Amino acid sequence: MPHYKYTALLRSGEKVSGMMDGLNEMDAAARIRESCDVILKLTEVGSDKPGLLNMELGSRLNGKAFSVMCSQFAIILDAGIPIARAVKLVAEKTVDKKLRTIMDKVAQDVEGGKSLSNAFEEHGGRLLPVTFVETLRAGESTGNLGAAFGTVHEQYDKQEKMRSKVRGALAYPMFVLTIAVGVVAVLMIVVVPKFTDIFAEMGGELPLITRLLIGISNFFAHYFWIMLIVAAALFIAYKAYNSTEKGRDRLAQWQLRLPVLGRIAELNAASQFANTMSSLIGAGLTMDRAVAITARVIDNYHLSRQTAQLAEALEAGKQLGPSMHDLTDYPDILIDMASVGEGSGEMEKTLRVIGRYYDNELEEATKSALAKLEPALLVGLAGIAGFIVIAIYMAMFSMYGTLGNL
Repeated sequence: MPHYKYTALLRSGEKVSGMMDGLNEMDAAARIRESCDVILKLTEVGSDKPGLLNMELGSRLNGKAFSVMCSQFAIILDAGIPIARAVKLVAEKTVDKKLRTIMDKVAQDVEGGKSLSNAFEEHGGRLLPVTFVETLRAGESTGNLGAAFGTVHEQYDKQEKMRSKVRGALAYPMFVLTIAVGVVAVLMIVVVPKFTDIFAEMGGELPLITRLLIGISNFFAHYFWIMLIVAAALFIAYKAYNSTEKGRDRLAQWQLRLPVLGRIAELNAASQFANTMSSLIGAGLTMDRAVAITARVIDNYHLSRQTAQLAEALEAGKQLGPSMHDLTDYPDILIDMASVGEGSGEMEKTLRVIGRYYDNELEEATKSALAKLEPALLVGLAGIAGFIVIAIYMAMFSMYGTLGNL
């Protein structure tokens, strides 16, 4: 979803600047007008997934540091410390450099009389989660900022723990894969050509499997640079197609249809929808506003667009449950539970429960996929190694047979 940098006037007449996501310029402008009277400037600055030519290394905040910051704010504010003093205290204890820079600027603005949410929005830019500023803004309107920070901490602490588990589980398979690719490359480019020279000197007809191995080795040795060019071209083509709205939507739909990974993407989107909606409704946001923000949080672009359409339906006076039944890619359980929560008037509680359910399902699905990855890698590597060994040994046996007949 594109990002827009804006300058606008608040209802109080205060001039503010910040970042806003939107499906397009009109959508971003409509969202800005919810808190501002006049938009002075609105400029698109990029998409939420950096393109090939504008990638920035380390552009994301440290998830753990961000979660800790929210926890500190929740504790300090609940203790009754004034907001300006609380920002200074948290800034002094923040270790992450990027977050510390943001906090120092926010502290100055809050001391100058600006609201905490507007200060974070202006200086956090695209680094901060979209739900963070909106939850703070809702907390300010209800006079309960401590609870707002507590809600954000709970949500992102859970996400960070899940990411850590996945990274830990992927570490060994990725290490094995990296070593294996290096070993196979050395065998095909360095070792096999030497055996090829020996076979050529000895003469005789080589077995088919050996000729196939030699052909593959020659291709790697002489055309490796072509493979790199083709890989780079495919990557650039993918990024170009993914930068268009139609292409990005189709790729997102294709992701949902993949075996194993499609199930994980669906569960992840359901978890994001339920947990984010629960947090935002609990913070005091209206249903249509909560859905609009949730649409910007969901990773899968196709489901993000469908969720944005839900917000439009709610603004037109429709109910959430019936509107969700028109969607085709969200799980039926999520849709049914949202309808039950809306009908019973306990939407926050219902979504919180279903969010925990999908968190567990996502964790189990991820564990299952990773458990299958390691043996699949080992079988694949064993097959490649076996192919090379058999091809070489069959050639040697063939050569010995030729020598014995002389």
